[in-house]
Amino acid sequence: MTTDTTAAAPPRPARPSGADDGRIGPRAHLRHIGALVRRNVLQIRQDPESMFDVLLMPIVFTLLFVYVFGGALEGSRQEYVNYVVPGLLAMTGLNVAMAVGTGLNEDVRKGVMDRFRSMPIARSSVLVAKVTVELGRMLVATVILLAVGLVLGLEIRSGVPELLAAVGLSMVFGASLMWIFMLLGVMLPGPQAVQGVAFIVLMPLQFGSSIFTDPETMPGWLQAFTEVNPLSNLADAARHLINGEGPVAHPAAVTLLWAVAITAVTAPLAVARFRRAE
Repeated sequence: MTTDTTAAAPPRPARPSGADDGRIGPRAHLRHIGALVRRNVLQIRQDPESMFDVLLMPIVFTLLFVYVFGGALEGSRQEYVNYVVPGLLAMTGLNVAMAVGTGLNEDVRKGVMDRFRSMPIARSSVLVAKVTVELGRMLVATVILLAVGLVLGLEIRSGVPELLAAVGLSMVFGASLMWIFMLLGVMLPGPQAVQGVAFIVLMPLQFGSSIFTDPETMPGWLQAFTEVNPLSNLADAARHLINGEGPVAHPAAVTLLWAVAITAVTAPLAVARFRRAE
């Protein structure tokens, strides 16, 4: 009697279905995002101190710029409130986006993401859930910013639809910035490195823009920079929408084009790098 000496090859371990986003259907992907959003919200509930930056920074920045620079820059604090508060909508997105990058970096370094690697979920759902939750935090910061502005004398000279359009535009652009900082969060070695790079990039963008003052008072070379600075376009669009004066279509369209371009480039890179970082 003959025997078969060919041993059956041991079965290869099954790869988690979440390892390849292409194997996850749209409904499953949405369920994963919903579950991860709920997890992140519960984390905020357990650690309410993580909301301090969102709650306090709009108040601090608004009071600081209005009472320190308001009289000098516009000649009237009342007029400066209507100038700077719409501009600060752009700055709010930057601050929240930077927090996303440092938070993701800490999660990766602490091994929190190792748990997700063993789960049958799409890797991109982890990042999309973070963006979703941070947009909620950004909305809270925006509401506080506008509330402080109204207390200081902000006038909504257009209407509620225009105000909502300004907020929506800032949210869309803020979401695109979050992908940049999440990419930095998975690339750089630590939270301090993320913050360091962020400040180096953010300081010229913030102060070389129309957020705080009219670029016409700047030297020619700096005016040229402010014209191509996406924060200037966002600040101008929000300002014209809220104040009901000035062209809106061009700065709003440029802002949306920047948001689409940034997301199209950095979102795939962030997801790809996030897989390797695990």
